[in-house]
Amino acid sequence: MELSERAIKMPSSPIRRLAPYADAAKRNGVHVYHLNIGQPDIKTPVEGLAALRNIDRKILEYSPSDGYLQLRTKMVNYYAGYGIYLSPDEIIITAGGSEAVLFAFMTCLNPGDEIIITDPFYANYMAFAISAGAVIKSVKTSIQDGFRLPSIEAFEKQITPRTKAILICNPNNPTGYLYTRSELEQLRDLVLKYNLFLFSDEVYREFIYTGEPYISAFHLKGLEEHVVLIDSVSKRYSECGIRIGCLCTKNRKVREAVMKFCQARLSPPLLGQIVAEASMDVDASYLKEVHDEYVERRNFLIEGLNRIPGVYSPMPMGAFYTIASLPVDDAEKFCKWCLTEFRYRGATVMMAPASGFYTEPGEGRQEVRIAYVLNIEDLGKALVCLEKALKAYPGRI
Repeated sequence: MELSERAIKMPSSPIRRLAPYADAAKRNGVHVYHLNIGQPDIKTPVEGLAALRNIDRKILEYSPSDGYLQLRTKMVNYYAGYGIYLSPDEIIITAGGSEAVLFAFMTCLNPGDEIIITDPFYANYMAFAISAGAVIKSVKTSIQDGFRLPSIEAFEKQITPRTKAILICNPNNPTGYLYTRSELEQLRDLVLKYNLFLFSDEVYREFIYTGEPYISAFHLKGLEEHVVLIDSVSKRYSECGIRIGCLCTKNRKVREAVMKFCQARLSPPLLGQIVAEASMDVDASYLKEVHDEYVERRNFLIEGLNRIPGVYSPMPMGAFYTIASLPVDDAEKFCKWCLTEFRYRGATVMMAPASGFYTEPGEGRQEVRIAYVLNIEDLGKALVCLEKALKAYPGRI
């Protein structure tokens, strides 16, 4: 018996594929500083935890396939605070932002259809594209200029008769790049010119560090029928495990089709919706404190990285990730070596090899993605581990 071509093509996660080595190190008493995954150590709001503890239902039932109305209604109010005006019917609750991306692809793309994405990109987009039978066409960005968005002409060169969508992540995972209004308006014009969908992953909107106003794809005039927005509460409230996200669109045909996939998987997580709904009552000071904490972590990390000989990281303007170049022969080998062979005072560091965030083999070979999701004390210790590891690594260049 043979596996499907889809299964064979499906990439392993660059974020998680080294996890067995980290687990083995921990079993041997090694402390692993996890900079590989966007799992914040920020505490979940007490409102969400209290709702979980105080569930008094006699039956844990299915929810509606599009999620509870009361949660979607609260989301309407949340989005209005950002100048995004939706109705509850234009919001569909999903099992995390990941399911929202998958459903968007399955609904809007046929096998063989193409999506244009800036490279590097969140690795799971590739997995969802393969699941839908779609093809990713990448537009290259570079660490040398902070992963700045390429010219609109570079996007247009990738457009073929099979192109159906452009996908953006703003602020960006894995680079931390933040799109300007001018860049988004140029993308809008391209989307309208070729009648494309614009998939906009805006999970990290709370984490913008420029002082500039947040620009959503929904703020772009004329794109009302083209935008499919992807969102999640995972990072906003440090609730990755409840698996609650949403897909938002004003395109009625898209919503009706997405609902077929929602009905096929029955319902989004009941307990997660309860926690998410309660968390949306959190005081604005919670998000302000979280934002300010990430600014401090970002500044500390980037300064520390760029002090290490041979290491370079641009300053991310949003989210809580950066890509750093390292003076090593192969970042994946280095990351594995850190987990299997290197120890400094009983500890080591875990990062995500950046090659898994690029389209072409060999790209990002000397880069890692780092998530600054640890407190500053632990970030400092992780930086020491990294510097010591680079000095000891036999493949240093």
